[in-house]
Amino acid sequence: MADFITIGQIVAPHGVRGDVRIYPDTDFPERFLHMKRVYIDGTQYEIEHASFHKRVVLMKLAGINDRNAAELLLKKELKIPRENLTPLKKGQYYVFDIIGIGVYDLHDHYLGTVTDVLKTGSNDVYVVTDAEGKETLLAAIHEVVKSIDVETKKMVVDPPEWVE
Repeated sequence: MADFITIGQIVAPHGVRGDVRIYPDTDFPERFLHMKRVYIDGTQYEIEHASFHKRVVLMKLAGINDRNAAELLLKKELKIPRENLTPLKKGQYYVFDIIGIGVYDLHDHYLGTVTDVLKTGSNDVYVVTDAEGKETLLAAIHEVVKSIDVETKKMVVDPPEWVE
């Protein structure tokens, strides 16, 4: 399932006809309204309908026709093939493409690997962990991040002076 990306998780059944409540894990939650199918544990499910209710998506999957069947899907992840992802603008990246990427300074010295991406509101922050487990936080801004190549899994940064 390496070519499948998680876009949400089933958090509860909804009603008695097999609908489920989904917590979206995507920057594009509107995708749920237009999707035709989704994968759960490697099995493809056709989507009969989907709608938003507060902060969750209510979805009816073909073949899930009662509350008992819906409860069996509790805590399962919804996945889609990578090729169905929403295209991003130049300079934008999916978090799963950034995690695990090697980080180097302007002199090609290895600083560590991106182990997490923190969402702060104003800009993302990359958590870079070195071989000894020391974490460094780098703002995901043009002044710090000079280039990202997801194909070669390499990020070049110009860290602030306070970063050793």
